[in-house]
Amino acid sequence: MVSMKDIAKRAGVSIATVSYALNGSSKIPEATRKKIKDIANEMYYVPNAMARSLKKQETKIIGIFFILDYSGSFFGPILQGIYESLADTGYEVIVCYGENSHRFLPEQVIDGAIILDAGFSTEELTRYADHGHKMVVLDREINHPNINQILLDNRGGSKIAIDYLLEKGHRKLYIVKGHADAYDANERLLAVRETVQQYKNIEYYEIEGSFDKQSGELAAEKIVKEYSEPAAIFCLNDNMAIGMYDYISNTHYRIGEHFHIIGFDHTELSQYVTPKLATIDYSKRQWGTIAAKNLLKLLDNKQVSNEMIQVSLVEGESVKNVNNEILD
Repeated sequence: MVSMKDIAKRAGVSIATVSYALNGSSKIPEATRKKIKDIANEMYYVPNAMARSLKKQETKIIGIFFILDYSGSFFGPILQGIYESLADTGYEVIVCYGENSHRFLPEQVIDGAIILDAGFSTEELTRYADHGHKMVVLDREINHPNINQILLDNRGGSKIAIDYLLEKGHRKLYIVKGHADAYDANERLLAVRETVQQYKNIEYYEIEGSFDKQSGELAAEKIVKEYSEPAAIFCLNDNMAIGMYDYISNTHYRIGEHFHIIGFDHTELSQYVTPKLATIDYSKRQWGTIAAKNLLKLLDNKQVSNEMIQVSLVEGESVKNVNNEILD
């Protein structure tokens, strides 16, 4: 492996001069700096990242922590926003899964983290923050100067969904829940319960779910077996709604007639199902963009504010007025 010593010998300068030149120091004349960089390129010199991080106390790496069993269609746009924000900043990104990767923060493998992973306890994150580690969390509320939170308006989205179903005349309502330990799922469910209480004469049921397609299929099986009249179904994410589509497609029941489904997240796949899925939309790309920009500010010891990602309703033929239904 080529070292700075090798470059210095070929250029006829000191190792210190090579170091200054490769790090862009103004102490070195432009002509000398260019000569050294050209020689380094010719010799295929690769900086020793470990040595650099020990000297500068930084790795120029950002860790992105995601829960493993969420779908790629959900995380993809978030990552795109993160990548775009970190372009031309000198930072690299690693996507981390699992409990073993949690050590990357205390071991200073990474400079900071963006976290959407219920596998971290709030106590664990607070402990890291107490030791000076900088983080942006997308899935919980933590009041700490080294932690910034960019949260989704889960409550607002759930209220929009329930109001939409009930304003269509539906009075029989199923909720397919998400992960019991997921912040987003719990916030959505709490808002559903609060909103339903504002209406009278609602027949209301909750069904267990886990934010994946299979749990949507299982929920659909249960609802189909007890069908007696048109029912509205709010799946707390689109993955479960797609699972319901798959199951119901193999029965004689029809979505938008017998079962009226709304999801949450407006994932790419949800845009191609028939009938079009009604869902709650927000910019996942913006979510990632803001998270990355705020983490950079934290790392630069600048003040940042907590922010909320706004949501909106995407209407679809999967939800229609109950009065127009065909009853079996």
